[in-house]
Amino acid sequence: MICRSCGTEIADKAIVCFRCGAGTSDPVRKPVAIRPRRGRILPLVALILLVLLALFLGQAGPTMVPEDYRVVMGVPTGVVAGILIGIAIVLLLVRISRRR
Repeated sequence: MICRSCGTEIADKAIVCFRCGAGTSDPVRKPVAIRPRRGRILPLVALILLVLLALFLGQAGPTMVPEDYRVVMGVPTGVVAGILIGIAIVLLLVRISRRR
């Protein structure tokens, strides 16, 4: 038998070529394609900004926030802060679970 890769004559029952190491038959299974990794920095920055905004809205006293901004679309800023913290926690848990 002749090696498909280097042309060396090898034994008929050989599994690999002794000279170049190429397999003599096609592989039974194909290797799994590797997904390209996405950038990690943008979601992390967005998560940090979300937490900081929620902390600011939750801790901002009457003197820190102008009266026009104490209510966001009819909802008090404390409730909005709680919703933002909840979203940040869910995003963090999803991010952690995807790593495993």
